[in-house]
Amino acid sequence: MQAEEILLNPFLNKGTAFTATERDKFKLNGLVPPAIEDINTQAIRSYAEYQHKSSALEKRLYLMQIFNENRTLFYYLFSKHVAEFMPIVYDPTIADTIEHYSNLYVQSQGAVFLSIDDQEHMEEAIINGANGRDIQLIVVTDAEGILGIGDWGTNGVDIAVGKLMVYTAAAGIDPAKVLPVVLDAGTNNEKLLNDDLYLGNRHKRIYGPTYDQFVDRFVEIVENQFPNLYLHFEDFGRRNADQILNRYKDKILTFNDDIQGTGIITLAGILGALNISKEKLTDQIYLSFGAGTAGAGIVNRIYQEMLQQGLTPKEAKSRFYLVDKQGLLFDDDPTLTPAQKPFARKRSEFTNDQQLTDLLSVVKAVHPTIMVGTSTVAGAFTQEVVTEMANHTKRPIIFPISNPTKLTEATAKDLIQWTDGRALIATGIPSKPVEYKGTTYQIGQANNALIYPGLGLGAIAVNAKLLTDGMISAAAHSLGGIVDASEPGAAVLPPVNRLTEFSQTIAQAVAQAAVDEDMNQQPVKEVTQAIKNHQWTAKYQNLSK
Repeated sequence: MQAEEILLNPFLNKGTAFTATERDKFKLNGLVPPAIEDINTQAIRSYAEYQHKSSALEKRLYLMQIFNENRTLFYYLFSKHVAEFMPIVYDPTIADTIEHYSNLYVQSQGAVFLSIDDQEHMEEAIINGANGRDIQLIVVTDAEGILGIGDWGTNGVDIAVGKLMVYTAAAGIDPAKVLPVVLDAGTNNEKLLNDDLYLGNRHKRIYGPTYDQFVDRFVEIVENQFPNLYLHFEDFGRRNADQILNRYKDKILTFNDDIQGTGIITLAGILGALNISKEKLTDQIYLSFGAGTAGAGIVNRIYQEMLQQGLTPKEAKSRFYLVDKQGLLFDDDPTLTPAQKPFARKRSEFTNDQQLTDLLSVVKAVHPTIMVGTSTVAGAFTQEVVTEMANHTKRPIIFPISNPTKLTEATAKDLIQWTDGRALIATGIPSKPVEYKGTTYQIGQANNALIYPGLGLGAIAVNAKLLTDGMISAAAHSLGGIVDASEPGAAVLPPVNRLTEFSQTIAQAVAQAAVDEDMNQQPVKEVTQAIKNHQWTAKYQNLSK
């Protein structure tokens, strides 16, 4: 192995931490400074420089420089500052890097770029990206529905890179066994199409059979190349996300974060809230404001949980109301998506159905006990809406989870004040504690990062055949059960600074559920050991052996 090969390989590069023996063996003497440092000293220097950066974007770009050069140091540093780095490495700062990806581009960060216009080279691209590594986890996006910012084409590759960072930092997934992929089917973003520096395909998005063939070919290739693969779909548009999940969920080990992940974290937050209020899920009236991919996915997850808790399908469906841009969704609406149709209401249920075209009117009509916002309509949960809801339930559960910050439906501070401290809240963005009438209210963040790393680790550790409803339910219950309901002002979800801890809790629950359902493809004597066997820690390898 040549010196340059080692120094340019982020999985092998140690920078100033190469030992004297390694420097002699690989002819590194003179190619790095003479001081021989340990990883902690390197991290101290890196963190000090990080603190000098004046903006979140500058901080992320600096951390990405470390990531590109030295994966081990990056994850060691991340592990020391998980809560601080999460909003920098991932949401909300990642939205800025996605919007400016083509302008900021330096290198590909280990990602694979697949083009709908060049499908003959897809297999070669995947093999090149893996470079002989045993890939066990892929995060793939076509970037049509990024966060709350929409279609960003090839720029959206950053979301796949960022998700995988969180998998490793939170759950210890080996960074050498992951692969970020972007499926470039074009973009409908005119800003990108007119940008001379845009790095993706310069045409409108392609849909229909050609797109379906593109996705199917990708899945066929990666499943053949990597037999023990966990395939994570991320930020696909609403017209494709559901059908892709439904096409594969009963065939391969796959997960859609926007549909399933958002549903799991919201369910976990609701279970945490009900632990505090001492109420039953099956007694709740659920209003979804925003019925796209995320909103409908959450509704389906809560519905499945109600079935597991004993309600019939008819009883469970009667407890859901979906509100979108046209108002309450009715079953005579020809624009309903397949995910919305099961929960659309009949007009005969209401005497004023023609007036139910805005959120306030619906809240007045149905008296929800749970209201979840995935609308990206900033300020939609107004004081009048919230007060009306709170007039009809003792502990209103209100989750404005749209992000980034500029698109959230309400602030935690306003919700606490408008409900006189009675609301049980989770937000989609990090929220500071709220002081109100002598109580400090901790605000949980309904961030999918709290759930998907442990979920993936648990499934991978036992080489699960599929991701089942039972495994998903186990994940939600394990996270919701962490809440300390006895603490005044307790959050409905645990804090991000305990991310690595409860990722283990979730992985344990998911792995055990898989084994209980006979989903493991290899014998598992003890799930705790199986999980440990699949975890990686950020420490340098001895390359001189």
